[in-house]
Amino acid sequence: MTSVHEAAPSAPVPEHGPQGPVQPPARPLAWAMLSRALAVPLVLGLVCFLPAVIAAQPGTGVRDTAYWLQLALTCYAGARLGTMILSTRRRLLQGVFWMFVYIAMGVAPFAQVVIGQTPTPMVGPRSDLVTAIALVLLGCAAFDLGALLASRRPLRRRATARSGSGPATAHRVRLRLLVVLAFAASGYYIVKLGGPAIFFTSRQEISATVAASGVVSDQSNVGSAFLKGFGTVPALLGLLFWTRRLVTSRRARRSPSTVLVWCALLVLNAIVNNPISNARYWFVTVLVSLLFTAFPSSAAMYRSVLVMGVVGALVLFPYADRFRYDSAGYRPVESSSVFEPLATKDYDQAVMFANTVTWVDTRGHTYGRQLTGSALFFVPRSVWSGKPEDTGVRVGQWMGMNMTNLSAPLWTELWVDFGAPGMVGAFALIGYAAARTDRRYARAVSRDGPGPGSVLAIAAPLIAGYTFILLRGPLLQSVGKLAIAALCLLLVTSFRSRNGWRPR
Repeated sequence: MTSVHEAAPSAPVPEHGPQGPVQPPARPLAWAMLSRALAVPLVLGLVCFLPAVIAAQPGTGVRDTAYWLQLALTCYAGARLGTMILSTRRRLLQGVFWMFVYIAMGVAPFAQVVIGQTPTPMVGPRSDLVTAIALVLLGCAAFDLGALLASRRPLRRRATARSGSGPATAHRVRLRLLVVLAFAASGYYIVKLGGPAIFFTSRQEISATVAASGVVSDQSNVGSAFLKGFGTVPALLGLLFWTRRLVTSRRARRSPSTVLVWCALLVLNAIVNNPISNARYWFVTVLVSLLFTAFPSSAAMYRSVLVMGVVGALVLFPYADRFRYDSAGYRPVESSSVFEPLATKDYDQAVMFANTVTWVDTRGHTYGRQLTGSALFFVPRSVWSGKPEDTGVRVGQWMGMNMTNLSAPLWTELWVDFGAPGMVGAFALIGYAAARTDRRYARAVSRDGPGPGSVLAIAAPLIAGYTFILLRGPLLQSVGKLAIAALCLLLVTSFRSRNGWRPR
């Protein structure tokens, strides 16, 4: 039985014409049924076919406890991702979570176990890899438990009759100020780096130019983080808000000034948020948030993002670092199998978790110190001399690695600070919050939602895209842009309905 707080999907009411009721066109319903029918063999492929193909690959891996645990994690994540794809409800945060787990913690590590190669060497015993995989499984189960508890609790509508308050919407004047801030901050970013042309060279060239600009010191990267964050995040948020206005308001689409501002924001984002000058994970954030904002009610688009996300991550992502280095430093991927890049590039999350288990065994848990450093990312090291470094960097230094830009997945960050009980509790809370946010997002983009100015209709797609960065870690590197986005959203948010954009 459906709760009174969350209405069940109802059948469309036929319109009446001169000859009686006019049935709505059957094409949308037929397309929805067709897309779900096509998704069924896909889910079987995620859970059965792809793991079986990987298991049949030649390699030096042994079929021990780590092998079977990794296979179980891959099938579990594939089944949950399939559930997200086949669901009649669009679950943005949960869907992206399971897509990441399936790719980065399931398929890629399973290929590494079978082939017997890893992107980063494992320095500890095999038993530490078993512990890491088991902890990932435990965290995923806790996430599911939290999401289940959230589904049992009905949503409440904000009272508006007496207080005059309503759902969070973008204040009209402050939203215009955000657009001005976007052009000012991105313009300063472009000028500081020497013009738009530098953004179409390589990330290596961008980093060198930022280092030469004087905003980076030997002890702290806070200046660089603020320059890049304010140069990219407000521009993206401005584009998302204006895109939602055009999608939901016919009057906005007929307004030359609104269309002109949207076009200007699109050009600005093409400069500062393009895939050449930005990390692959950040461009995924830009692409996912824009697609979910432009098609807020499209079940086909939601399924397409999840499906194409898996295909792109497994096939294209290892080759998508073409613009990380200049022509002299670029080394193309050479492999005889589509699964070999999964074992040798990028996806080091599982093996880094195993290395972190070994590291913690030698020194103990940090009891909140690492997360405190991430939360206070904006404090420069010249002020806080003992500020913790990235978890991935600390483990890499302990391993004796020359290149310490290593991942530290969220499971690792929580386990380093709080052990298994803290990690389980945190993932249960994350699952609960993700499920509640997904349900509120579905309400926000419905016909009964707050309209074009809904802040949640922008925040949820942005967080969904940024989930890849948060889950991959380290947190110290990822919280900067998230904090800037939160600051911008707080700037424009109003709970007074008369100050927000109205449907037109």
